Amino acid sequence: MEPCHPRRPMPTAVRPGYTLPMGEEVQKRNAWWTEMRATLLLAWPMALTNLSQMALLATDSAYLGHLSTEALAAVTLSGTLFWTMLAPGFGLSFAAAAMLAQERGRRIGHVRNMRRSFRAGAWAVVLGSVPGMLLLWNGGAVLRALGQDAALAEPAQDFLRCMLWGIPTFGLFLMLRGFMAAMERPWPPLLIGLLAVPLNALVGWVLIFGNLGAPALGVRGAGIAGAVADGFICLALALFIARDRRLRRYRLFGRIWRIEVARLLKVLRLGMPIMAQMLLEIGLFSAVGLVMGAFGAQAVAAHAIALQIASIAFAVPLGLGQAATARVGLAIGAGRARAAWRAGWVAIALSMAFMAPMAALMILAPTQLAGIFLDEAAPGAAETAAQAATLLFLAGLFQLSDGVQVTGAGALRGLHDTRVPMWIAAIGYWALGFTAALALAFPLGFGPPGIWAGLVIGLLGVAVAMTWRWARLSRRGGLTTGRRLAPIAA
Repeated sequence: MEPCHPRRPMPTAVRPGYTLPMGEEVQKRNAWWTEMRATLLLAWPMALTNLSQMALLATDSAYLGHLSTEALAAVTLSGTLFWTMLAPGFGLSFAAAAMLAQERGRRIGHVRNMRRSFRAGAWAVVLGSVPGMLLLWNGGAVLRALGQDAALAEPAQDFLRCMLWGIPTFGLFLMLRGFMAAMERPWPPLLIGLLAVPLNALVGWVLIFGNLGAPALGVRGAGIAGAVADGFICLALALFIARDRRLRRYRLFGRIWRIEVARLLKVLRLGMPIMAQMLLEIGLFSAVGLVMGAFGAQAVAAHAIALQIASIAFAVPLGLGQAATARVGLAIGAGRARAAWRAGWVAIALSMAFMAPMAALMILAPTQLAGIFLDEAAPGAAETAAQAATLLFLAGLFQLSDGVQVTGAGALRGLHDTRVPMWIAAIGYWALGFTAALALAFPLGFGPPGIWAGLVIGLLGVAVAMTWRWARLSRRGGLTTGRRLAPIAA
């Protein structure tokens, strides 16, 4: 009798023309590097697209600062209200993006299902824009009710009444960008977003100052320029998708008049918690800005400088979170549990890798960063720079937490998990962060630094909870075993 030998593993044979399923196209030893490369290729154009949107606001602020201090103050005041009303578009489009990613991952019938989900998301975004547009139309009254200066509320209302027409088109652009993320083609939205920056600058230059024979509209010109830029990015991306030979077969706007109630409700079920989460986060920083007013104009200016720098850094982990939604959703839709688990952790690790040097920069060189935004010869510049440097030091302390929480939330959206992250945001931002900010600023007497120390505490709590939630769900149902997994229900 021949001796028994242990069976050696059989080599994997691949038929010519056959593509291995997602997450298994490479051997295990380089799967992490492959996922990292795929995430980076998807995330960094999305991060640059986010920065291009910030550039639109920066252009308007630069123009209005040369027009008058009152014009700049009015638009800055209305900016918080405007971004708050964008939360429904962000929340509902992010939910639709998660649905589109899972449906593309399933492959079978994905063209028809993606078209139907896009259509439902588009209706949700447009309908969700209406309440915000109505509120912004009466933005002056809202600002006066919040105790703001009536002399600034009137020009702020003029700006908002022009700018509000860009809300539905910007929401539809976010929907189209979510579709492109699910298709893993982030470049066209980036290029179109970059083209919108000079367009906004040109229209603003003409209408704000009355150049080329146009009437000088001041703040209304800035609002019109913003609405035109939002309409341009939406229309340009829609036309690109309609004409691209690989994308036009999806016919995203085909029979757009049809409303599928079941899918619309699914978008709302996923999107409303995301919208609430964003309102909680936007509301936190808005409330902090209002509280800063109690410490004088220099404190408000220092807060604005620190927040501007932190927002620029935040654009990158935000893009990584959007990429995580797409990568995790694609893997879950294909039933590849191990790939989904790996995609989430890779995105979180990349976010930490980027935010670590940003934190070091803010901690080690806060004075130099604050000086970029100030004229040394201006009255009170030295005091403002000193306060801004202190706040930037504290901003450096929460950079890692801020990056981890937004990327973790993006990975969880890929699993269609949105309700628990909403509650995490409510408890972390408000019950923990804002309460700590008020306690440190007033009873304990730390002033503006105490407010930002509260942000450090709140964001740390949210980051820990989001990471714990991802770690827990990514192990549930065999996610770490590499077995095929049924798509997670909403």
